[in-house]
Amino acid sequence: MPGENKSAIKYWPEDERPRERLIKYGSSTMSDAHLLGILIGSGDRRSKKNAVDLSRDLLNAFGTLENLDQATVTEMCQIKGIGAAKAAQIKAALEVGKRMASKPTGTKVKLKSSRAFVEQFSPFLKNLKKEIVKIVLLDPKLQLIKDLTISEGSLSASIVHPREVMIPAIRESAASFALIHNHPSGDPTPSQKDFEITHRLNQTGKIIGIHMVDHIIIGGNGFFSFADEGLL
Repeated sequence: MPGENKSAIKYWPEDERPRERLIKYGSSTMSDAHLLGILIGSGDRRSKKNAVDLSRDLLNAFGTLENLDQATVTEMCQIKGIGAAKAAQIKAALEVGKRMASKPTGTKVKLKSSRAFVEQFSPFLKNLKKEIVKIVLLDPKLQLIKDLTISEGSLSASIVHPREVMIPAIRESAASFALIHNHPSGDPTPSQKDFEITHRLNQTGKIIGIHMVDHIIIGGNGFFSFADEGLL
């Protein structure tokens, strides 16, 4: 047809088309650009770019899938050919991936080590631009009862009051709890305020009878555990 985009994926050899390649060879054989192309679905008629071209534009702009995960829908829409619908599809897929990564098989999540906490919560916290503080409530077998976000801040430290931790812990009949938060700077080294908050919560937990098992700080691909360092 006149004016039709001949770079469209439907004109590619069948073995090179992202969907067909995934079906035939499996998703693990796919490049990031091809996987994103499947999510995007269609190209942009105005620029005559196909879905994979748009995916490459996104990766060129943001660098990695992790950076893309950090981006807002508005920021993605700055890329020509990416509208709100395409951006929302990508954000939804990335969120599904994080949730899958954080939940092991089985109905009960056991958090018996700092590594277990990191594997559970790092996918949600490590790439955020603001500080998020969570309380993690545990039963006597160190199985997850519930996690709650108790503070959201900017790049500066968030203030956590003991009552924000202890009231939900008492309400849920938790046997123990952990505090976990991120450092948007990427450096998990605890600040003086982190030490102060940890000490205050640890002492309050002892008085109430709800044991503080750890305070974990996630920064980039690393983490700091107060329990592992013998600071609890």
